[in-house]
Amino acid sequence: KGPNKVGFMGLLQPFFDAIKLFSKEQTYLLNANYLTYYFSPIVSFILSLMIWVLMPYYFNLISFNLGVLFFFCCTSLGVYTVMVAGWSSNSNYSLLGGLRAVAQTISYEVSLSLILLSCIILIMDFNLVNFMKYQSIIWFIFLMFPLKLCWLSSKLP
Repeated sequence: KGPNKVGFMGLLQPFFDAIKLFSKEQTYLLNANYLTYYFSPIVSFILSLMIWVLMPYYFNLISFNLGVLFFFCCTSLGVYTVMVAGWSSNSNYSLLGGLRAVAQTISYEVSLSLILLSCIILIMDFNLVNFMKYQSIIWFIFLMFPLKLCWLSSKLP
């Protein structure tokens, strides 16, 4: 039958798959700091869900005036969860991998924030609803194409 087993048209299938994965046998690291090792992905997931509060829908439930700033804060806090997960495993290789991921994420966040800062300067507002209103005239992707080319060239080795 496929994914149509749980719920209407299989809509609840991902949730029950997650419950199944969490209920499977866990392997415990002997030297790891247990709480921080297992709670850092949960904190990262909560931070990523908090970003969805900012999404401007058609009927606009929440109009958050500092939405872009909140987006920057949530994405930059997500870096710490990767670093804490690498540190709490008490393995040098995990720590080095976590620090490498942190450095790479920060380098991408700097260029992303500069591109979004140029959009903020265009509309002079931090509200994401106004981003949506201004893009009804012309999409910012066309205005930011030269910046996108600079961002892509910075990704190359």
